[in-house]
Amino acid sequence: MAKKTVMVAMSGGVDSSVALIKVLESGYQAIGVTMKLWDYGNVGGNDDDNSCCGIEEINGAKLVCNQLGVPHYTIDFQNVFKEKVIDDFANEYLKGRTPNPCVRCNSYVKWDAFIEQANQLGADYIATGHYAQIGSYNDKPAIQQGVDPLKDQAYVLWGIPKDSIDRTLFPLGEFTKTQVREIARKYDLETAEKAESMEICFVADNNYNRFLNKYIPDEMNSIGEGDIVDETDNVVGQHKGYTNYTIGQRKGIGLSYPDPRYVKSIDAETNTITISRKNELYRETCLVSNINWLIDIPEFPLDIYSQIRYNSQKVKSTILFENNKYEVRFNEPQLAVTPGQSIVFYIGDILIGGGIIELS
Repeated sequence: MAKKTVMVAMSGGVDSSVALIKVLESGYQAIGVTMKLWDYGNVGGNDDDNSCCGIEEINGAKLVCNQLGVPHYTIDFQNVFKEKVIDDFANEYLKGRTPNPCVRCNSYVKWDAFIEQANQLGADYIATGHYAQIGSYNDKPAIQQGVDPLKDQAYVLWGIPKDSIDRTLFPLGEFTKTQVREIARKYDLETAEKAESMEICFVADNNYNRFLNKYIPDEMNSIGEGDIVDETDNVVGQHKGYTNYTIGQRKGIGLSYPDPRYVKSIDAETNTITISRKNELYRETCLVSNINWLIDIPEFPLDIYSQIRYNSQKVKSTILFENNKYEVRFNEPQLAVTPGQSIVFYIGDILIGGGIIELS
């Protein structure tokens, strides 16, 4: 029987390199594919083009594939990445919201477009270096959290197409980051000691406002200074443009109080930022849009665990579906529930779906 073929997403880092190793060790044939997503030299903030899937990363992926005897391809995904990820990122900030582009990249590029490319290359499966696992829920394939609690990446996978789960492999899900580096060293990989990038890949310097000013200069120039108001709508200061702020922010507001003040809300239409004490940032509920279920649509109300940001803890919650709207009620009030960010749902350690946070 012919070996099954796996198309491995190769970012040029240690994780995807070890994912390729584990695919080969499992007896599959492999194809390494690096996605060219963006012309980073234009507005990426990194003149050396060393951001995710830049020249250095493409070359690193090629070296690893050559070392392991695997064919490597670089494929241009720039159009879909610009349309689905970067344009949405810019538009969300103009609305005063805080987007999560990594989720959209996984949903629309690393799965939708990647599965399509796998079909063209005759691959049976795709594999990525995400720290997650394929488990089961009601006897069907399901995404399961990775074993390393510090690296688990199930949160950013809620938007992928449900029907792609049975064609997806997560070779790193059973390992810790330390173990992954040990495997890379064992194989003497070029990427074994490569540092991780913690920034959004197309904003290599982590300066979102600089990126937006270069990417959408006309729209950004139209945003002037505006009022900062307190909980009782009293004007207490001026801000330098609402895109510089996000909900829950404390530093950089430019106001002095005996006790700290935080950004509570952002109103793009009125160019106003509302600040408050920390206790005013807690919310017991939120609405959710753009729901994507990774299991058969459940019945409601549904008791689950929810997670409102990548590095937050899961909390007991209940999902309600009334008047054609999804509402999540937290068992304990949550801090800085932020419109535009992802809220993700779990039953145990199984990722069952997620959506986008809305406050009204």
